[in-house]
Amino acid sequence: MSARCGKIADVAGSRVLLAVDGNSLLHRSYHAQARTGLRSAEGRPMWAVRGLLSALVLAAERVCPDVIVVGFDDPDTSVRREMWPHYKANRVDKLETLVDQLAFAVEVLRELGVAVVTPAGLEADDVVASAARFAAAAGATTVVMTSDRDAFTLIDEHTTVLRIIDGGVEASPMMTPSRLVTLLGVRPDQYLDYAALRGDSSDNLPGVRGIGAKTAAALLAELGSARAAFDDLDTGNGRVAAAIGASRARLLSEPAARAAWELNCQVMALHSDLALGIDFDGGAGCLPLVADVVRETFLGQQLTWTTAAALRVLAGQQPGESSPTAPAPAAQPDEPNWQWTGGRRRYGRLVVDQPNVEQLALF
Repeated sequence: MSARCGKIADVAGSRVLLAVDGNSLLHRSYHAQARTGLRSAEGRPMWAVRGLLSALVLAAERVCPDVIVVGFDDPDTSVRREMWPHYKANRVDKLETLVDQLAFAVEVLRELGVAVVTPAGLEADDVVASAARFAAAAGATTVVMTSDRDAFTLIDEHTTVLRIIDGGVEASPMMTPSRLVTLLGVRPDQYLDYAALRGDSSDNLPGVRGIGAKTAAALLAELGSARAAFDDLDTGNGRVAAAIGASRARLLSEPAARAAWELNCQVMALHSDLALGIDFDGGAGCLPLVADVVRETFLGQQLTWTTAAALRVLAGQQPGESSPTAPAPAAQPDEPNWQWTGGRRRYGRLVVDQPNVEQLALF
């Protein structure tokens, strides 16, 4: 166990790469903490960036990484939208405060010393996929931190997914191959087929008509892959009908069904060949980070009570080594009825505690 960490890591191995889906985590923090409306002295919104930094520290404490890389979506162009013009077209335009904090997060993380990658035309999912491939080639382990399900296809003996759900980092499950089978009924190598058959409403990708999550899982359990299922329908062997029933088998045999599956597979497939500019032997993202920079970054985001933990897990600074004192922070004007209650934040009558029990519900 690394001296930087205060807990036993959830993953085994001599070297660990923590790959973070920056967009999904910042979006989650943006909505979860929007009620605070926290801004910098210059008036810049900062609540989502603070949430992302806090989650980063908790994840680093949990898995003890040697390298941290954070991926963000290209905000201007999209290769996937070129394939499917309706990709994510159902989403409303991002609010100005969210757009600003996405850019702000990139600035803050780079100043902190974390490796940050925004690939041209691609997304954070492609960054974490490339990170997993890089780590496996180096004989290391990857932990992907995300609130999305797309990364489930990366899970294997080298890669686990810390799926952030309600309750935060400490209450979120570490997804392994066996856990994915238990929860969804599919293996990681089947997840792309599963998602392509089911569709993804959040990305505006319709699934195959009549094939929902349970039917897709049953089909893949029996046939192994969607391609094998379509081949079975072409040859008339009857295995698809036996697995999901004659009526759904007829729906799956329609030409539009195979076309929908093929399109979704193309759009959903992750790019794993990005050059990330990271190295376990040194450079951007390698821990320990510079203590003075860590201190300045976290105090600059008014994360007074997180600074000591950040210094310990990100910079390897042990308690007593010039750690800043942490008096109870004063109430912020943007946090009405805020009180410090010794480890909890109180908003009016609402007290929010940090949970420590792992939740198994993922959806």
